[in-house]
Amino acid sequence: MGQLAILGDLVDLARSVPSESTQQAVGYPSLFLLVVFGSLVPVVPTGAVVSSAAVVAIHQTAPPLSLLVVFGVASLAAFTGDVMLYWLGRRGVASKNGSRWLERIHDHAAPERLDQAQARLEDHGVAVLVLSRLLPAGRIPVMLACLLARWPLRRFARGAGPAALAWAATYQLIGILGGSLFPEPWEGVAAAVILTVVISTTPALWRRLRRRTARDARSEATG
Repeated sequence: MGQLAILGDLVDLARSVPSESTQQAVGYPSLFLLVVFGSLVPVVPTGAVVSSAAVVAIHQTAPPLSLLVVFGVASLAAFTGDVMLYWLGRRGVASKNGSRWLERIHDHAAPERLDQAQARLEDHGVAVLVLSRLLPAGRIPVMLACLLARWPLRRFARGAGPAALAWAATYQLIGILGGSLFPEPWEGVAAAVILTVVISTTPALWRRLRRRTARDARSEATG
């Protein structure tokens, strides 16, 4: 419910279309803070935020430069948020005061996904971090697996950097696609938001449907 309200606000902001200098002065710091916050607390739909920023950048007077800045800000923010969350998680592993952050991370990782993340981490190491950033709901289980494996912060950061770059590029491309299809910025933002929501929610809905189907099948077999 909260995510839908945030997405609606993004579309409303795009409708107003302030001056280009105002967009840059307010938009880039807001983009950075929203992505960092969304990395720490998985409530803000950060992919939609980046895609919306890319749509707005397309309609500015120097789109290549604006898109480059959006990419840089989004990548840095994603990396910063991931490293901060991992640092807080390591405190949770090592101390009682940080246990609340560790519990919060654990709440966003289904047990079966955590088991898969741990197995993949053992087989592929740092490369798993890049893929986890691109998969919907894949980041938290892999991060938790790294915490349980007691990876040092430096090792985690080596994977978090390329992962942030790949993530920012992916959602910026979604925004470019949505923005290029419509003449008005708000229309492109709406298209990009809808597309990112579909991408982020479809896997979770599919897993839920599979679990329900498997549960019904077991019930029929035992009944």
